[in-house]
Amino acid sequence: MAPMTLACGLDFGTSNSTMGFVGADGIPRLLPLEDGRQTMPSVLFFSFEDNLVHFGRQAVAEYVTGGEGRLMRSLKSVLGTSLIGDTTRVKGRRYDFIEILGIFIAELKRRAETDLHGPVENVVVGRPVHFVDDDMEADRAAEAQLEDAVRKQGFQNIDFQYEPIAAALDYERQVSDERLALIVDLGGGTSDFSVVRVSPERARSVERARDILSTAGVHVGGTDFDRLLSMAKVMPQLGLGSETKDGKRYLPVAPYYDLSTWHRINRLYNAQTLRDLRGTMREAQGAERVETMIELIEDRLGHRLVGAVEAAKIELSDAAETAFQFAVRERQVETSMTINDLTQALEHSVARIEATIAETLRRAGVNAGEIDSLILTGGSTQVPAIANRLRALFPTSELVRTDVLGSVGLGLALDAARKFGPALPA
Repeated sequence: MAPMTLACGLDFGTSNSTMGFVGADGIPRLLPLEDGRQTMPSVLFFSFEDNLVHFGRQAVAEYVTGGEGRLMRSLKSVLGTSLIGDTTRVKGRRYDFIEILGIFIAELKRRAETDLHGPVENVVVGRPVHFVDDDMEADRAAEAQLEDAVRKQGFQNIDFQYEPIAAALDYERQVSDERLALIVDLGGGTSDFSVVRVSPERARSVERARDILSTAGVHVGGTDFDRLLSMAKVMPQLGLGSETKDGKRYLPVAPYYDLSTWHRINRLYNAQTLRDLRGTMREAQGAERVETMIELIEDRLGHRLVGAVEAAKIELSDAAETAFQFAVRERQVETSMTINDLTQALEHSVARIEATIAETLRRAGVNAGEIDSLILTGGSTQVPAIANRLRALFPTSELVRTDVLGSVGLGLALDAARKFGPALPA
């Protein structure tokens, strides 16, 4: 007999997504969404060869191996922005971004239901503290857009929880006494912070609003770090910062910004952009670099380029320097990247993160020395420039490194079980 409808937690991330549930034993678990793995990259690939939509790692593999089609990534970043109203063409059909979001969320739901052998209709969805900085109307619109995309896939009862609060719920399972925790959640698109009181006694309460002393967030995350590193080290190899032949002005920045930003790359793939770039090439001192950029766009290599930059950023988590190479027809885009380059590129973003942390503490009425536990979640907490600065800001706090890609999903599962129940048998 099929189990009762389960309440699940859905962590739809800019870079990776998870879904979790709580069994009758009260332990949260993440579902194996892709080849036994509990995380699935938030990526779709519309294949022109088999007319199928591929998801996650399979989508990336289809694209990287040269499959003809359209890759879509960092979809969460468009929520609350003007891009949400845009459409993109896939083999003669135009899709709006809400529809594309829905296609991905529907696949998460399908995989969860296959694993759980029953319908999933109740869900707690994670959300950043701020989808959009300093714009409450846009922030409300972003949540409404995400709820619309989720509801259209058949979820009947939908609630939202802040992602850093979800991470706190997961951490709370391991504490033995009351602690004041700062949760630092650095994801692909946003950085969120919360000061929360946690304890075994508080963990048994369904309503936790009084335990949340403050929250704050800033729209800075891993995809921004990729863009900044690309603009600092790779785009100059394609002409960024070059002067025109008459020496009176620099080449336009906008196409380089778009080429460094996952969800803006598709905007370059049109005839008008190529005409503009050819005009730029004729005026440029380093025309061959702009020509390489034109060839890159003609061959639709933009997402692959940003993926290579992301890989270099990850390498710099363990190495002091890495050599960057990217082939464009007969040319090579080449440069070296060091930890110092990455630190300099992220300087402004780190300053924004620090300022937001300070504001989070101010709202809670506490100082850094009163924080017992510094809880780090989200893949971007592994970037050395970020990790080192956080450690310096809280030298006396216990450093807690969670499952950086799974703790939010586990906490959302706990929240879903509390709000909706019942749980599936263990």
